Parts: sequence; structure tokens; C-alpha cells
Amino acid sequence: MMPPSKSALSRRSFLRGMGVTLALPWLESLQHASAAESNQPPQRMLLISNNLGVLPKLFFPKEAGANYKLSPYLSALADFRRDFTVFSGLSHPGVVGGHSTENCFLTGARGPTRSGFRNQISLDQYAAERLGPISRFPTLNLGVNIDKANRSLSWTRDGVLLPAEDSAPALFQKMFLQGDPAAIARQRHRLEERGSILDTLLEETRQVGQRLGRSDQARLDQYFTSVRELEERLHAASEWESRPKPTINQAPPADIQDRKLVIPKFRLMLDMAKLALETDSTRIVTLMVDAFATPVFRLHDNQDTTDGYHNLSHHGQAEEKVQQLEDVDRQQMQLLRDLFQQLAQSREGEQRLLDRTMILYGSNMGDANTHDNTNLPILLAGGGFRHGQHLAFRRDQNTPLCNLYVAMLHQMGLETDQFATSTTVLSGL
Repeated sequence: MMPPSKSALSRRSFLRGMGVTLALPWLESLQHASAAESNQPPQRMLLISNNLGVLPKLFFPKEAGANYKLSPYLSALADFRRDFTVFSGLSHPGVVGGHSTENCFLTGARGPTRSGFRNQISLDQYAAERLGPISRFPTLNLGVNIDKANRSLSWTRDGVLLPAEDSAPALFQKMFLQGDPAAIARQRHRLEERGSILDTLLEETRQVGQRLGRSDQARLDQYFTSVRELEERLHAASEWESRPKPTINQAPPADIQDRKLVIPKFRLMLDMAKLALETDSTRIVTLMVDAFATPVFRLHDNQDTTDGYHNLSHHGQAEEKVQQLEDVDRQQMQLLRDLFQQLAQSREGEQRLLDRTMILYGSNMGDANTHDNTNLPILLAGGGFRHGQHLAFRRDQNTPLCNLYVAMLHQMGLETDQFATSTTVLSGL
């Protein structure tokens, strides 16, 4: 496949410079600008959060550096020790308030408990904006037992919640089941209608804008920018509607609706995330395990917890509660271990899919028992980083977690100096 010519790239820059931001769709004869400089397979991100975290004493290693001893939880990942890095001393500055921070894990937006708080763009959406329409779905936002109206890892530039998909069959249909020609035509017509409505809106607001003051004009310019971005997404969506979806030799998954089965649901959504990345349906997946909304749940075949996940997290050192939390934490570590193994076995050219996929696992809660939002449990695997270490930062004055996010954006091939509350690129990777 020939790379795009310099004239094609400069033409895109010219169009954007003239105020037109309709990007070219992804075509087999052309590569996106971000991938044009390399023949390497693309980088991907899978961003996972449990909004009640884990028991910190069992998660964090006691030693720093490459020769650290695996903690009780990380021992489940021993086979992939060289493929992941564990961090301590990371958090979001100004993101405090216990459970109210759960929607800020990928945004770093300060003051979630303040009156009039407004969230900001999340890491996944920020990356998707800059990558452009290189896959059918710019991102996939998934959930386990999630309160879809109130919680999400994904937020738009304007701080609007993007609801998570919590149904594996619905996700499978969206990714792999091709509609009949009539249905595809109807969808393209709906997309074209939306585009014409936007055109009308823009013309009307331009006429109004001629009579506005400076501050209102600035707000209107921001509105125009949002509309142009939406136009770009609609254009890309229309192009993708006419292209065949990936064909896989796999039956649609059975749905798991019982909220007690939080671990099987977590496993199923991880399987769906892997499938999405493996088929290049998307390059970016987010997945929130909404432990806060999880009731009494199944620990083992013949054993349920004695209380809901949230109440267990406020254990007050009660032995029975701590044991149940340790049990479910270890099961999550095993799920990560299985995911690493699957991605290591999946090949993409000469590389493992694990080497091309950054897997972030963490939480907005450093210690749910005390509503502590510092020293967050953070683990990063894969993606071609130099792993096999415990990067320990100050526990009393935490390093911004967004410094790690900037490093991940760089690994995606996106040049940026800052994201949210970052101060620099995280060192050590």
C-alpha cells in the first residue's frame, strides 16, 4: 500500500486552514496522516476503571524499581511481569470528594463537588479527536453494572456524559452484523438529513452572530467549532455505513443481565473489548466497572457476598468484609492476567497484539474505605513501553496522573504537551 502523497496531506491542511474540517474517510489506498510515517501496526488503548478500587495494602509493592517483589495481587500477573508497570504516588490534583470523582478518572477535571462543576473531555475522546476517522468507531465506551445516566469514563469536549454500552449482544450487533441494503440506505439518508439541518443551523447562527458582542461572539465561535466537529463525524459515519463490517467466525454472545454476576459480566466485556481491538473496529475502548451500583454479588458458585459492593468497601477493617473484597480483587487480577495472555497470543504482523495495545487499569479511589482519592492504584501493560518496574512517586505530594496520560498520547503518535492537569510527560517509561 502506497503512503499518501505530500500533496494530499497539504490539501487536508489547506482545507482545515480555510475553516473546513471535513476529513477524508479511511481508505485502503490512503493512510491517515498519523500513521503515514510508519509501516508499524497501529497503537491502541484499553482504559479500565473500577470505581471502588482495590485494597491498597495488597496491591502496591513495598519496593520500587525493576527488582521489586510482586505484591499479593500482582503475583497473579507474574507471567507478564516484563509486560506491565505498576505505579504509586499518582492522582489527579484537586479531584477530591470520594465517590464524586468517578467521572473524572479520565478527565482530571478539578472540583467535582463544587457548585456548577462541569466535566471536561476525557482521554479517550481527546485521542479520538486527533486520530480522526481511522476506524468504524472512534471509540467504544463500555460498562459493567453501570448507572448509564450518571456514570461514564467518556466525556465530550463540552463536558457531556457519553452513555456506556453494557449489553454484549448489542455491541456485537453494532460491530459485526451487517444490515440489509435498505436499512443501510435509510441510515445514510438519516445522516444526510442531519447534515442538512446543521447547514441550516450554521447559516442562521452566522446571521445572528453579526449583531453579537465580543463575549457572545466567542461563545458562538466555540459553537461553530463543535458543529464542524460534528459535521466531520457525520461525514465519516456516512462513509463507514457503505463499507462491509468485519466478518468473524463467532456466534453472538449470550447476554448476562443478572447484576449479581459482576465478574462474569466483567470477563464478557473484556472479551468484547479484545474482539473490537482485534478486528480494528476501534482503536480505543473504555470500560467502567460500576462497583458502586453493584448489589450483593456472586463470589463463587455457591457463595454470595454478605453485602453490596459499596457497603463492603467501607469495611472498617472488619475481617469478613476484607476477605470478600480480597477475593473479588484477586478475581479481577486473574481477569487481567487472562486478557494479557489472549493479547499476547494474538499476532499482528510480527508483533503481539499486547505490544500494540496499552491497557490501563486503575481507579479514582485510592482507598474506598476512607474515601481517599490520592495514591491511586494504577497499572499499565503493553503498548511497547519499557515495563517490568514499580515507578514510585511521592505519597505525600502525588504526581499528576495526567502526566501518564500524556505519555500514552505520545505512544499513540499524538504530539501534545499537555492534557488536563498534566505538568510534563511522566518519566521512567
